[in-house]
Amino acid sequence: MRIPAIKALTEAYSLEELQAAEEALLNEEKPAIDLGPDEPGDQLTHVIGAISILKEVAQGEDPKKALRAFTQRVRNSIS
Repeated sequence: MRIPAIKALTEAYSLEELQAAEEALLNEEKPAIDLGPDEPGDQLTHVIGAISILKEVAQGEDPKKALRAFTQRVRNSIS
């Protein structure tokens, strides 16, 4: 998981575009948006993170706090 990649996705694409990219990745298709040079598994992680962050921002959360909350959830799930 690369935090700069997640942040870049949240700044460059809408929630709808990211959800379409997630669907494409899950169907093993090429997404319509540029997800960077990472492997599909990492791209999916970045897209899911960006979707989560944008949903929180839509509910009024600060983008930086939403990003921190997502990374904390990931860390907690790993440990």
